[in-house]
Amino acid sequence: MAPPVKSGPRFNQMITVPKVRVIDGDGENLGVMYTREAIEQAAEVGLDLVEVSPNADPPVCKFLDVGKYRYEAQKKANLARKSQKTQEIKEIKMRPNIDDHDYDTKMRNVMRFIEDGDKVKITLRFRGRELSHQQLGMNLLRKVQDDVAEIAKVEAFPRMEGRQMLMVLAPK
Repeated sequence: MAPPVKSGPRFNQMITVPKVRVIDGDGENLGVMYTREAIEQAAEVGLDLVEVSPNADPPVCKFLDVGKYRYEAQKKANLARKSQKTQEIKEIKMRPNIDDHDYDTKMRNVMRFIEDGDKVKITLRFRGRELSHQQLGMNLLRKVQDDVAEIAKVEAFPRMEGRQMLMVLAPK
């Protein structure tokens, strides 16, 4: 059975190539040397020989403390994950015969969501006889589209799904 695969950079005896380019702990380039010789030099200084660029020719190795190197890499990955912005889809529901003030309030929310970098799904719900006047809904969604034209683009154009008309806006 094969030994378990270790994650992270290869170091010391895990480095299998015969020659490597070596950089010491202070960042000085020591040149190309045999891997065995480089491991011995790193051990003299009390550090490990860590492969930092395995795809180079020859691979680049550095004198580092492996534990500290892994810890720093993990901290950097966590920081990158924390600062990542996830894009949500916010939903605004309207009716085809919405009043002006209600429309303005909904549009303020749409603007705020788009400025925060989120997508906005506008749902227009039809009830009863409103279903036979779908052009009113289309006109309303066209008005929404014109009002947000400078900050958002239409990702999914208005379409009917059962008793409701949907449109998705995304930040430009």
